[in-house]
Amino acid sequence: MIPLPTPQQLRYLTALAEFQHFGRAADACAVTQSTLSAGLLALERQMDARILDRDSGKRVMFTPLGRELVERARHALQALTAMVETADASRSPMSGRLRLGVIPTVSPFLLPRLMPALRTAFPALRLFLREDTTRNLVEDLGNGRLDLALLALPCACAGTDTMKVARDPFFAALPPGHKLASQSIVTAAALAAESLLLLEDGHCLRDQALSACGVERDDGPGGEYAATSLHTLAQMVAGGLGVTVLPELAIKAGLTDGTGIVLRPIAGDGAYRTLGFAWRPGAPRAAEFRALAPVLAGVVAG
Repeated sequence: MIPLPTPQQLRYLTALAEFQHFGRAADACAVTQSTLSAGLLALERQMDARILDRDSGKRVMFTPLGRELVERARHALQALTAMVETADASRSPMSGRLRLGVIPTVSPFLLPRLMPALRTAFPALRLFLREDTTRNLVEDLGNGRLDLALLALPCACAGTDTMKVARDPFFAALPPGHKLASQSIVTAAALAAESLLLLEDGHCLRDQALSACGVERDDGPGGEYAATSLHTLAQMVAGGLGVTVLPELAIKAGLTDGTGIVLRPIAGDGAYRTLGFAWRPGAPRAAEFRALAPVLAGVVAG
């Protein structure tokens, strides 16, 4: 029989590709650097192939074959993990570890209510949380660092299976005394004509807010200002720097309380984002992920 690499050797290989540093890769694998180096050297000898370019000095450099083997190692580890997860799911559905990623424009406003609801509905489920941008969460799904992501749809999440769960309406957020505050409903065109404040690049809510206002790109009078969080964005509006679009989820959680910000509905049918789940295609726990949807929908509606 052909000698096969061990799962540990595959972990060493993928960790080194991820961290680009022998010491950090060894820490991630909970081994010493010498153990990781020896394991990779043994893998090269076993496969009679040069995986690392050791003529590149201190930099971690993979050969073309090495880069291909890294991708195959990732797929192999995902397949092995899926085997174990399938067996676990058949024995005890909705139990064990679940690594959930959540975007920053959702997590602080939803998790304080969602976590208790999930603990009540699924007491045997152990949730490990990670907050990051959509792009990074989708990447983590692909490489197996996350099982499930809670995102705002639509998003750049090609290569994942997605499920729409609940709508999160947008509201126009206006400084105290703003001329649009006298209107009961604000049109997207009126918002687009103002100095529109947005989040930094990398936040999907930035593009969704532009879409809600009918703006294709942010080159307007407020385009030079960008906030790092919804909390900062709200304070900028309260300070009279411009107007913005805020999701109802954050407003219900008290984002604008005490700021004096005036909130108005936005006219039209497209002023909302959709909250939903994303996971790797073929995930063995997909049925469990779908079972979480009613709990999420109930919390959002509450």
